[in-house]
Amino acid sequence: MAFYVTTPIYYVNAAPHLGHAYSTIAADVMARHMRQRGEDVFFLTGTDEHGEPVALAAEKEGVSPQVLADRNAPRFRDLMPRLNASNDFFIRTTDAEHGAKVQEILTTIRDNGHVYEGTYEGWYCPRCADFKTDAEAGENHTCPIHRIALTREKEDNYFFRLSAFQDDLLRLYDEQPDFVMPRHHYNEARSFVAGGLQDVSLSRATLSWGVTVPWDPGHVFYVWFDALLNYYSALSYARPGEDLTQRFWPAQFHLIGKDILKFHTVFWPAMLMAAKLPLPEHIFVHGFLLMRDDAGEEHKMSKSLGNVLDPFAAIDEFGTDALRYYCMREVSFGHDGSVSAAGFAARYESELANDFGNLASRIIAMVHRYRGGTVPDAAPDAELAAELDAMAGEICALLDRADLSAALDAAWQRVRRLNRFVEEQAPWTLAKDEARAGELDSVLSSLAEGLRVVAVVLHPWLPESTEKLLGALGAPEIALDRARVQPGRLGAVARLDPLFPKPHG
Repeated sequence: MAFYVTTPIYYVNAAPHLGHAYSTIAADVMARHMRQRGEDVFFLTGTDEHGEPVALAAEKEGVSPQVLADRNAPRFRDLMPRLNASNDFFIRTTDAEHGAKVQEILTTIRDNGHVYEGTYEGWYCPRCADFKTDAEAGENHTCPIHRIALTREKEDNYFFRLSAFQDDLLRLYDEQPDFVMPRHHYNEARSFVAGGLQDVSLSRATLSWGVTVPWDPGHVFYVWFDALLNYYSALSYARPGEDLTQRFWPAQFHLIGKDILKFHTVFWPAMLMAAKLPLPEHIFVHGFLLMRDDAGEEHKMSKSLGNVLDPFAAIDEFGTDALRYYCMREVSFGHDGSVSAAGFAARYESELANDFGNLASRIIAMVHRYRGGTVPDAAPDAELAAELDAMAGEICALLDRADLSAALDAAWQRVRRLNRFVEEQAPWTLAKDEARAGELDSVLSSLAEGLRVVAVVLHPWLPESTEKLLGALGAPEIALDRARVQPGRLGAVARLDPLFPKPHG
């Protein structure tokens, strides 16, 4: 089965921060898990390089938008290997191939009768690149996200006939209740549609930085119509000489932040309907990572607000797996949640270093101490094996609905179960009594095999650490069908350096 997952594409008006890493890590966990299941996976991420936010940032720095994009896009591309992201392609919306596909699809939408000329007047946020309705605007006509004054804009534009798709969108929501996930964001999106849709600007005549409107070169396409099409356009040129569209479209999951919900849950499906293209299966909306300000108030992590955590610095101090784990563990995926450097350090010490890292070190050390480094070929504890064998099915069911936090918790419950098993069975006591050698063999077999099973399941979250651990166990296979207790599978095991050593920062 084909599985296609995307992140939002990231604005290049500044350097990447933890919020960008959050979306990317989530998509990577899903992609890695589906590859473990043997699926045909395509994972897309990239940068959004057109529109007013980029043009304004470039003007402020005294450079052209292209220069700014060419300088900042590599920062996002370079973040991917630092995150150990397994993306199959990195799209830039300044790619010529993308621009040509945008022109092709939007011309089709025009030819299908869904574009007309008109004048737009309304409140506009240049950082969101979005016209706000009175209901969306904050107090005194401010942007509720960026906390800046909205500007009153009046332009002669081309319009997209969004209002014509209101009934179709409502039908979509009613017939496919998991189109938008989780449920509270589904309710928000459906309520927006049910409240009445207005036609929206398709082009800008006052801005030159964008994809040119082919039937009127004095206009560029409004940035959101250009950006949204990246999910579709990338498949046509991601692999030279090969068009992957039929193989992977429609996408199974678009992962987005809630600040861009309207565009992805209303504009995007309407555009695809207008172009007569298949719709994605699910749009999963995650929450904001919140940081506290000096007054104790929580705000979305944002470059413009200056309240960001640097993912590169976190990786330098704690390692890539630690950042991946923290992002998926600290905040329930799909909801807002607070993050902090102190919380990061606490999770690292209590869960990664102690729960998992220490467990791995203890088990391998006991196999060496009591059985010369070879895992006994003994029947494992039946009750423990049943708990471990149930894990893969639980994880699959949870990740099929993008419940990344619950899936990680299900795996971590088994990590803690193995820790309890060590204390309950006390191998150090069994080792003192030759008459109980068979019991010790069973305990060591149970622990080593349990450690292997847990490592396989945790691989999407902790790829570097689990590969190191599985290598030490002499069982490097990560396919999910290996995540079952199999007596006699393990033999000689290598000694293991601490998986999560004390940070060197």
